[in-house]
Amino acid sequence: MIRLYNLKSIGLGYLKAERFSFGDSYPSLFCLENQYLFCRRLSSEASANQQENNFTVNYLINSCGLSSEGAISASKWFKLRSAEKADSVLALLRNHGFSDAQISKLVRSIPPVINADAEKSLLPKLEVFRSLGVAKEDVAKAMILAPTLLVTSVGNRIIPALNFLRGNLLSEKQVVGVFKRCPRIFHENQNENLVPNIELLKELGMPQSCISLFLAHFPHPLLLDQEKFGELVRDVKEIGFNFHNSMSAVAIGALGTKNGKLIMHRSRQVYMMRWGWSEDDVRYAFKRFPQCMFKSEKKIMQVMEFLVNKMGWSSGMIVKFPQIIGFSLEKRIVPRCSVVKVLLLKGLIQEKFSWSTVLCYADKLFVGRFVIRYLDKVPELRNVYEGKVDIQDV
Repeated sequence: MIRLYNLKSIGLGYLKAERFSFGDSYPSLFCLENQYLFCRRLSSEASANQQENNFTVNYLINSCGLSSEGAISASKWFKLRSAEKADSVLALLRNHGFSDAQISKLVRSIPPVINADAEKSLLPKLEVFRSLGVAKEDVAKAMILAPTLLVTSVGNRIIPALNFLRGNLLSEKQVVGVFKRCPRIFHENQNENLVPNIELLKELGMPQSCISLFLAHFPHPLLLDQEKFGELVRDVKEIGFNFHNSMSAVAIGALGTKNGKLIMHRSRQVYMMRWGWSEDDVRYAFKRFPQCMFKSEKKIMQVMEFLVNKMGWSSGMIVKFPQIIGFSLEKRIVPRCSVVKVLLLKGLIQEKFSWSTVLCYADKLFVGRFVIRYLDKVPELRNVYEGKVDIQDV
């Protein structure tokens, strides 16, 4: 009796060999025919899969703007059998303000979106945010920041998040602001980190008004895991912030931004090493205006150099009024300080005023009190304010 182990002998090692016994020296024609048909079927399926894969890759390159490498990588997640479904997705996205570059980025981030049901799956998500009054272009930008929103359940995540924000914020406008700043909040499970982190703030005595401020302007830190958020809160508490004051919310929010602690350390070094601040000065300035520690090194240096080297301020004056670091150098600090400097040099005003008040005035009020009021005595004062004439030329 001859025993044949079919399929192995023809090189199909990935198939399980089956043993057949025959009463004569040749396998039956029936078995050989089955083997042939089976191999034909495998070959046909492999060919069909290859064609689908090639179609998917070519579509991603030609219609979605992906590179060859990106298209091959994305095609591992899904297969297109026709262009009809994908075309409807692209049309929907373009009709809702997505540029070709944004669509390409979106498909790279979540490839299966191109194979989604445009009307049943994608459109309801876009309509929720459009119903808030968000412009199409802003919805598109937000979706690029948080592409998983397009595969997030409207009923289980998006609507509950929307209701939560409405219950904790002061206005619909602030809800829209949160969507633009941190669209990921509509994707996250709010009970995982968001709610526990807010509860921690409440336990420390932070009033709802401050929590609303925090949520409106600094939503990202509230999505940190509870341990990391707790560390931020402890850091701010150790510095001496009063959690009944809104500055505590600003401090936690600023520290909780990406690389927040690293940026604060860098700014601390700039103030202390370059401008002679002490550790107590840094702490005092941070408590009065936390954002002064989160401006770029370039901005800090430009403001300090102008006020100390050109205006003759002591470095300690900025410690007492750190808000000035947040003002625009070109639009506010230089024009106003130049006007006041001219008036001081000409003896038209006495140095018995608060620089903080001068710099905080609304533009119209400042111009009325310090420019128009003295034009008859200093005709060039408006040009000084507008940066057309230097102080020494007046």
